[in-house]
Amino acid sequence: MQAALLRYRVLAYVVGVLLLLLAFVAMPLKYAADEPTLVETIGPVHGFAYMVYLVVAFDLSRRANWSLVQTLLVLLAGTIPVLSFVAERRVTRQVRAAQSAQSTQAAQSTQSTSVG
Repeated sequence: MQAALLRYRVLAYVVGVLLLLLAFVAMPLKYAADEPTLVETIGPVHGFAYMVYLVVAFDLSRRANWSLVQTLLVLLAGTIPVLSFVAERRVTRQVRAAQSAQSTQAAQSTQSTSVG
């Protein structure tokens, strides 16, 4: 699951940065300065990266056994500027805590079987 988490984290940052550039640089330039070039460039790149983000986030959700609601919220996080960064931190914290709990439980099981 560590590799799935790393893939998710990378894509969350990429999608977040592209969305920030699109929303706060490219769109204002398009409408304020009549310069659509950045929107025409960043828009499709963000769209493609978001599709990859959806696949990667869904993969992580299945591996981590998330609920449908949590999965949908994380998938939608890539559509709201800054939210992908917030979601990435929460997801990382949650997945690492679950992994830590599993390793602690496995270590305790090993200890109890070796003692008895």
